[in-house]
Amino acid sequence: MGHSKVLIIGSTGYIGKHVARASLALGHPTFLLLRPTTASDPAKGELIESFKALGASILHGSLEDKASLVEAIKQVDVVVSTVGGRQLADQVHIIEAIKEVGTVKRFLPSEFGLDVDHDLSNDVLKTFLGVKVKIRRAVEAAGIPYTYVSNNAFAGYFLANLCDVGSSPSKEKVTIYADGNTKGIRTIAITSWKSASLVHRRALLS
Repeated sequence: MGHSKVLIIGSTGYIGKHVARASLALGHPTFLLLRPTTASDPAKGELIESFKALGASILHGSLEDKASLVEAIKQVDVVVSTVGGRQLADQVHIIEAIKEVGTVKRFLPSEFGLDVDHDLSNDVLKTFLGVKVKIRRAVEAAGIPYTYVSNNAFAGYFLANLCDVGSSPSKEKVTIYADGNTKGIRTIAITSWKSASLVHRRALLS
């Protein structure tokens, strides 16, 4: 298997750091796009230095800085976005830059959860994940090569707060969405992030 030049956007986040390590472990020349503020953040410094020690190339820029985004994308074959919820809509800038550059062989938008085209079973999910649907349609409309990675919900992310994202679980009640009978697929256990990284290695960068 040949090695692809991979750009990871969001590499210091919840999912991104594992994707970055997996890419580096597989020997892919790996580029990480970091905001200048992230690169200088002491809390992220140790993680960034560990990436450098593994051979990652650090690029400075942001989704809002088109010139830096285009310049970063020109250097790679594959673009992987692992941005968090607040930046999901901003992935339109990545799509536009990939289309402008015209040489990217594969784009993976930030998914890594439910299959949003088939698992929006109630209004809460439609509100929470609707932006991912919009990004999928934008990717397809742009005509760029893409892969969607749907690995269902991470129990480690949702179980601690009983799916009330951004809050502590109530000790008085549990919210059951819809009528409580909707069927769906969930990842109910991940024994370790080593296992998750292995999934990413096989699915994302093969």
